[in-house]
Amino acid sequence: MKIIQTAERHSDQLASDNIINHRHLIAYQEASRLIGGKTLEIGCGEGYGLKILAPNTQKYFAVDKYKTTIDKEIQEKYSIEFRQMVVPPLSGFEDNSMDFVVSFQVIEHIKNDDLFIKEIFRILKPGGSFIVSTPNIKTSLTRNPWHIREYTIDQFNILIKKYFNKIQLKGVFGNEKVMKYYYQNKESVGKITRFDIFNLQYNLPRWCLRIPYDLLNRLNRNKLMKQNSDLVNDVKTEDFFISDADDSCFDFFCIAQK
Repeated sequence: MKIIQTAERHSDQLASDNIINHRHLIAYQEASRLIGGKTLEIGCGEGYGLKILAPNTQKYFAVDKYKTTIDKEIQEKYSIEFRQMVVPPLSGFEDNSMDFVVSFQVIEHIKNDDLFIKEIFRILKPGGSFIVSTPNIKTSLTRNPWHIREYTIDQFNILIKKYFNKIQLKGVFGNEKVMKYYYQNKESVGKITRFDIFNLQYNLPRWCLRIPYDLLNRLNRNKLMKQNSDLVNDVKTEDFFISDADDSCFDFFCIAQK
């Protein structure tokens, strides 16, 4: 298995990551029905979403802070251009140049989220859309030290509305199988965090929590996999769905039109 460069260590090659992987894929599948023309993906990671989105575009731009290797045949077939950069700003992209911008599970990592949204608005054509997903803090089980912040529904709504007037704020939800795993996960995480009597996960700086978080997260996912492998393996993308956002959704899924 190749090294995962992304900050949160999930992979479609690991059985224990099956559920989180499909939770992320639902955003790509939903977006694939909406995009076209010139599309930019911000934070393409290992590029697993390219095959879902790029076929529906005329030109596909992908950016990430890490170097991403895209299969040459796929790159030529779907006219994909990769640029390695740290955002914001969106250097090299002209005003009013994109029909769509997509960014999934990225904005929570961005220090200046206001400039991030402003830059996306700048490069979108009039009538173009920004499609974005990010975790709902209300359903997060612990503090994630890789995230600069997570949002409530009101906080995310206010941020997007600062630049976009037309928005549809939806959420990613799961069916009974997904929720069964979520509650098992919640119980398992609770057995770990009960020892955090000084609330260190919130009081210590993020940088010193990242390695312990990654190790415990991996151990917990492997444990859940061993305890109930049938459930973990059985969850598919279709077990997640998009509906109007509320406090119980896993992620916010927003469509904002310029």
